[in-house]
Amino acid sequence: MADLTIRVGDLHFTARWEPEAPRTVEAVLRLLPMQSQLIHCRWSGEGTWIPLGDLRTGVGFEHHTSHPAPGELLIYTGDLSECEILVPYGACAFSSKLGQLAGNHFATLEPDDGWRDRLRELGRRVLWQGAQPIEIREEG
Repeated sequence: MADLTIRVGDLHFTARWEPEAPRTVEAVLRLLPMQSQLIHCRWSGEGTWIPLGDLRTGVGFEHHTSHPAPGELLIYTGDLSECEILVPYGACAFSSKLGQLAGNHFATLEPDDGWRDRLRELGRRVLWQGAQPIEIREEG
């Protein structure tokens, strides 16, 4: 059973919380349900992000990385750059105009038939068509 559902237009995904990031998961839970815009990360390669502005989660580094795999969801809790959720769809080196960043890996998309193709399509749409509406909800 999935922990999260993620919808970007007609593209649907499910995800599982990362047990190695309990404080981060708790902080993200407080943000749900979330409806926002997904935009392309021009600094980070094949990634998309949800800007969260000046939001401060009160969580420092926990289960953090700068090189997430496709489908590994990160939250950058903000110090050098604004708070954001990163959704990588391919090769990604998380950074901003200020340099390399590390975000807390809080959830991972669940593999199912076609999930990689849907994730690549998500990236293609955001890159070529612009911002896409995204909804993230906790299951159950």
